[in-house]
Amino acid sequence: MPPALQPVRGTRDLLGEDSVRHTHVVETARRISALYGFAEWQTPIFEDTKVFARTLGETSDVVTKEMYSFEDRGGDSLTLRPEGTAGICRALITAGLTQTLPQKVFYHGPMFRYERPQKGRYRQFHQIGLELLGPATALADAEAIAAGWQILNALGVAGDVTLNINTLGDAPSRDAYRAALVRYFTQHADALCQDSRLRLEKNPLRILDSKDAGDQELVAGAPVIYEHLSEDAEKFYAKLKLALAGFGVPFVENPRIVRGLDYYNHTAFEFVTTALGAQGTVLAGGRYDGLVAQMGGPKVPAVGWAAGIERLAMLISPPAEKHVNIVIIAEPDDAAQAQAISTAAFLRSLDIGVEISFQSGFKNGLKFANRTGARWAILADGENLALKNLVDGGQSGVRIEALAEFFSK
Repeated sequence: MPPALQPVRGTRDLLGEDSVRHTHVVETARRISALYGFAEWQTPIFEDTKVFARTLGETSDVVTKEMYSFEDRGGDSLTLRPEGTAGICRALITAGLTQTLPQKVFYHGPMFRYERPQKGRYRQFHQIGLELLGPATALADAEAIAAGWQILNALGVAGDVTLNINTLGDAPSRDAYRAALVRYFTQHADALCQDSRLRLEKNPLRILDSKDAGDQELVAGAPVIYEHLSEDAEKFYAKLKLALAGFGVPFVENPRIVRGLDYYNHTAFEFVTTALGAQGTVLAGGRYDGLVAQMGGPKVPAVGWAAGIERLAMLISPPAEKHVNIVIIAEPDDAAQAQAISTAAFLRSLDIGVEISFQSGFKNGLKFANRTGARWAILADGENLALKNLVDGGQSGVRIEALAEFFSK
């Protein structure tokens, strides 16, 4: 016998409680986002490689080391999506929706990155996300953050997370801040790791994200952006904080939250937790007014966030697994089987969930019904129906019309 096939490294099956947790996160996010007017979009799981190379940065780790890219039989370079925002923005342009703004988008689905698998991180992972495309106001940023906060609340994990916010300023602010970082890190270039020396030449803001211990010591003394904000950027940031307070969303300011690419501006934020061991981000986002234009569309202000379903699923208490509360059990003859089938079809036509036992006879069928956790059993003998309460054992004859009325209540 050949060896049993196994899942690919960095992937896993969603079964049982894992599936229940995953579905609960998605359904909760879908429900809460609808309260804010977000509509669900679904984009392909693979795109033209340029969709991601252009938006994530040609020299970024995601593009150079982590993307699953391949050439199809037609010779086109395609990539399994490593994140959701680029596909949403591409769809906005493709569908001509830049003329009908704002667009408020909720999405969920699998993403793919070739990185070292670890707890809560896989090579095929799943995200929920929101994108608010069109408004250029701080209120839009606060609304997107508030929606994320309410989703975390509804999942019961808000007590385990802290919202960190920062401003990246406008273009003049970023130019001034970049120059200040170059001056500072140039004085300490010999102490930087090799990757950060390259970042110093190309994008010094990314040094603030370095995980190297030596770099982090230098980062602690680096300039902060608040010292370089323009008047307009200061006003935007003040309005964001005021709106978050109005929504009742608690936050702390963290000047070390940055985004390296130039199309990001103003707001950057992360919901972080220590409940999974080392501090980890469970939901993060920011404002990206330059992305749609960089993809070939018009300038469209936008803000959004994404959250890892795997990490959220690890934080939540497992919801009760949904199951059918009614099992139809038939005697092992053709008449009883036909009666069970017609009864199930009738009740299901009324949106009443029932399950037919595949066991032979009442005794085995009742054992099956008890294993499922069902409360009721309908017994079919080919002539009559009986309704059995699986909690107290009570049983009585019943007509099919009475069943419909009883369970509809």
